[in-house]
Amino acid sequence: MTSLPAALLTGALLLGGLAAAPAAPGASATTAAATSAVRVNQVGYLPDGPKRATVVTTASQALAWQLRNASGTVVASGSTVPRGADAPSGQSVQVADFSAHRATGSGYVLTVDGSSSAPFDIRTDLYDALRSDSMAFFHHQRSGIAIDASLVGSAYARPAGHLGVAPNKGDVSVPCQAGVCDYTQDVRGGWYDAGDHGKYVVNGGLSTWLLVNSFERAERAGKEAALGDSTLRVPERGNGVPDVLDEARWELDFLMRMQVPDGKPFAGMAFHKIHDAAWTGMPMRPEQDPQPRELHRPSTAATLNLAAAAAQCARVIRPYDAGYADRCLASARRAWTAAKANPAMYAPASDSTGGGAYEDARVTDEFYWAAAELYAATGESAYRDAVTSSSWHTSADAFSPYGFGWADTAALGRLVLATVPTGLPAADTARIRSSVTAAADGYLARMAAQGYAVPVPADGYFWGSNGEVANDAIVMAVAGELTGDARYRAGALETMDYLLGRNALGLSYVTGHGETSAQNQHHRFWAHQLDASLPHPPAGSLAGGPNSALQDPVAQERLRGCAPAACYIDHIDSYSTNEVAVNWNAPLAWLAAYAAERTSDGGGEPPAAACAVTYTVTNSWNTGFTANVTVRNTGPTAVDGWQLAWTHPAGQTVTSAWNATVTQSGTAVSARNTDWNRTIAPGATVSFGVQGTHTGSTSSPTAFTLNAGACA
Repeated sequence: MTSLPAALLTGALLLGGLAAAPAAPGASATTAAATSAVRVNQVGYLPDGPKRATVVTTASQALAWQLRNASGTVVASGSTVPRGADAPSGQSVQVADFSAHRATGSGYVLTVDGSSSAPFDIRTDLYDALRSDSMAFFHHQRSGIAIDASLVGSAYARPAGHLGVAPNKGDVSVPCQAGVCDYTQDVRGGWYDAGDHGKYVVNGGLSTWLLVNSFERAERAGKEAALGDSTLRVPERGNGVPDVLDEARWELDFLMRMQVPDGKPFAGMAFHKIHDAAWTGMPMRPEQDPQPRELHRPSTAATLNLAAAAAQCARVIRPYDAGYADRCLASARRAWTAAKANPAMYAPASDSTGGGAYEDARVTDEFYWAAAELYAATGESAYRDAVTSSSWHTSADAFSPYGFGWADTAALGRLVLATVPTGLPAADTARIRSSVTAAADGYLARMAAQGYAVPVPADGYFWGSNGEVANDAIVMAVAGELTGDARYRAGALETMDYLLGRNALGLSYVTGHGETSAQNQHHRFWAHQLDASLPHPPAGSLAGGPNSALQDPVAQERLRGCAPAACYIDHIDSYSTNEVAVNWNAPLAWLAAYAAERTSDGGGEPPAAACAVTYTVTNSWNTGFTANVTVRNTGPTAVDGWQLAWTHPAGQTVTSAWNATVTQSGTAVSARNTDWNRTIAPGATVSFGVQGTHTGSTSSPTAFTLNAGACA
């Protein structure tokens, strides 16, 4: 058993809230017993994506595998690759790769050495349902609004919670803990953080940022329609605003209500959290909660989370509601100013009665993240200076081996600066982008070294490890966006395989997705295991995942001696392995939206387009040259994503490029768009430059293709 490194233990203990509850009499455990030695993504695979399975076996020689369709016909076959001992899982494994099979269908089964996998699909719309379900999780978790059966079904409908309607005591007029303040605050709304009824700014800020960022990334890719108005099951559908932004706004409103009012001590700071005075029992629907509610002292970390999320709101939501964007920006500015005036107000680790402490005594990373978002939103020099003077701006540790999280946010600042155009010098932006790809390379290397292709290290199976896995996938997806390198997309998709069944337990950690999925996550309403009249968690709910520290009584009793990647039990009282939380479902929703996007022709390449190309050698010396390439869209529709190809007639070799990602194989050269110049409107142009070497001639190419179509 490997425990969490000491430096990370404090933060990880409360990733999902310490919602401890005694086991109910007669409650039974549902263990995650694998049904097959052949572990696959039980939902399936994309036609153009990676398709690999892990086989648990003591055999040392390669084994034959066969892929059968629903009719039992063998459609592909091959041999596994022995991997031997896989330390995180404690298993001996081999890997079967059937990526070459791209035909679509349902009911595929992979058979190896007499064992058959769970059935799965291969189809382009594989992740559409998960995109919707994982996002619907947040609507289910809303506080202060009735959850209507027409949107969620009768089993999940419930009255509004915590609006001061008996037996609730809040949240419309909540007092502070003794000694914190002498007034009450209206902090209704927002999302319940996890399986309890607490609401935490640091987790809420991160989760809101991820939802908005998922839309922002889709918008850069020209795929935002899938997250647009009337695409999700939310009550605001049909209002002209993308539904994912409507959902984020529900939490943003709460975050801004948590800001200390003008005229009060610590004005502009954010209260760290609001929850019951003591842990509520289980089960307990929100509107039945009789506990008094309390505001907890403001913290610098919470204040900077508010600043970052609100500044992002001001930038992304402005096209849909300029007035609300102005409100967000004003709140972000107030929070930044207050945090600068109170830079060391730390949430204490001891504040864990009735809710998680979410303590964090290092907030330089939150300052960096908030400064990056405020700079991206305003372009103002004060925020730029805060970015460039931060030690995190050049630190090699912004992307840690454990990804990012509510207590480690420097990576979010890097992701903002890597993808949002700012006034930073080009060399600075290039360095930041390189840090994203370097982190992604590290995750890919870790995946390649493990039998289950998981991007986390062997000691990374701590509280909320599944959220960590999904966060790492986000970094890989962004690296793919920045470079056009298909390896990163493949890595991001393979992390989904892990979450959906290709893991040490052969279990999908997402309720309702996969042949064998988690059903008894720790939650006070979705508590069927304790009360048969209550529902299981809704489809799309992600369990926290394996936690080798065994931090609840059920895990300690039933998982003793487990290998790190197998320290999980699908039991409602195992809150340290099986709770849900907004900061785990948020990266899942981000990843599901990304995975659900259709590649333009099903094969990963954009469609052909009409074009004209001008190639000009701008400088030449004895062994080197530079050239400028301009591409004009001569067609009637916009080009969304481009790849320009040509052959150097005199054997020139490209050594570097700018404003495009350029690769060369022999004399064949390929240039892909960057994120900021992927779209070429009809009649518009994009330009990029190359530098290279020659052996006496710099003759210009005579033929170009854009997305495989010939250019004039």
